[in-house]
Amino acid sequence: MVRIHVPDQCITIEQIWIENVLFTKSIISIIFILQINPEGENMKRLIVRSVVLVFFLAGMIISLSGLSPVPENLAGGENSMSAGSNNSTEVATLGGGCFWCVEAVYERIDGVQSVVSGYAGGQKANPTYEEVCAGTTGHAEVVQIHFDPEVISYEEILDLFWKAHDPTTLNRQGADVGTQYRSIILYNSEAQAQAAERSKAKAAAYFDDPMVTEIVSLSAFYEAEKYHQDYYENNPYAGYCTFVIRPKLQKLGLDS
Repeated sequence: MVRIHVPDQCITIEQIWIENVLFTKSIISIIFILQINPEGENMKRLIVRSVVLVFFLAGMIISLSGLSPVPENLAGGENSMSAGSNNSTEVATLGGGCFWCVEAVYERIDGVQSVVSGYAGGQKANPTYEEVCAGTTGHAEVVQIHFDPEVISYEEILDLFWKAHDPTTLNRQGADVGTQYRSIILYNSEAQAQAAERSKAKAAAYFDDPMVTEIVSLSAFYEAEKYHQDYYENNPYAGYCTFVIRPKLQKLGLDS
């Protein structure tokens, strides 16, 4: 792997690539959220957008510098535990847009022991993030949620899933567009398949548009690169975290 050395830090070409993706996603998200209209711009809007851009640039600087204001002992979130720490642990595999968002949501739920970001639903073995973003693998960005069914049920995991993303937008979540962002539930048993179908049918009553969530069998799950794991916890002031993930957590009552 090619590395670029600068004072006090070492940055890989891979990290530069991902930051470029993050920068682009953040810019698109800002435009999407603020509904920028160059006509009839007034001073109030100009001030608001100037403040937003200042915070955005600050977040990018922190992200690129590799700094994190979160103490190392909290980086994994208080719910992060070894998947094998409980013999009754079950696993749910869900995709609802960018896995950074979904991961951040479930890491804050009682009974969830760990959340792992990865890829599933496609054909290519051991895909890279670049390949998945290119849309050539068939994979979706997903998370595997390891949970204690004595504390939270699979049905409750799915109830939150419908609240945490929009299951009516095909291959899109907000400003994130592509098949890798599709809404998908990958079951690992017939019981999960039936529960997912029931949950989807029940949730349909709360949406005006038809739900497009796929419910398919999980054939393989590929863990994403290390820098994707606990992304929000490790990069809380990065642009995408500031303007996309944090508002979602606040809407769900999961972040003060």
